[in-house]
Amino acid sequence: MGREFELKFRATEAQQQALQNAFENFVTIGMETTYFDTPAGDLSGRHVTLRLRKENDTCICTLKTPLPDGSRGEWECQAEDISRGLETLLTLGAPESLCRLALTGVQPVCGARFTRLATRVPTVDGFAELALDKGILLGSGRTIPLCEIEVEHKEGSDKATLALAKLLVSRYGLEAEGRSKFRRAMDLAKGD
Repeated sequence: MGREFELKFRATEAQQQALQNAFENFVTIGMETTYFDTPAGDLSGRHVTLRLRKENDTCICTLKTPLPDGSRGEWECQAEDISRGLETLLTLGAPESLCRLALTGVQPVCGARFTRLATRVPTVDGFAELALDKGILLGSGRTIPLCEIEVEHKEGSDKATLALAKLLVSRYGLEAEGRSKFRRAMDLAKGD
């Protein structure tokens, strides 16, 4: 299992441009994400995220679960479809009960299409990924704009990643985004 610790921030195009000007070596990644759930909403009801994301030319299946410290457990594998992805995630140690539940039948519930500009930023004891995401969230035939910034721990301590995020908040006037792309797209799909 991997562990994901990231901080999300609402952004304007001007804030994204300021960060693009301040940091170097951004890589551009086109992302098309489809989120899945059972017809009864069993996964989202447990705060679990199941997605299939095309990252440029590579399809990645991901399962995320909440952890007690506020971070998330994360299992990922390359897969062309959700069923094969779930079978592989089981072999990687993803929670069997969740994968078996999902294998009984999941359907697309919402999605996102965006471009990510990503770069590595050093912290005092490692590095974090700075991601500038711009595109749309999709749900029930509706779309809303997506413009956000993520700071994701990659190596070193959570404390150092948090310190970097606080510096960016202070320097660029960022505001925290408390909901994931999935949650916002699900709200859109439900008409909220």
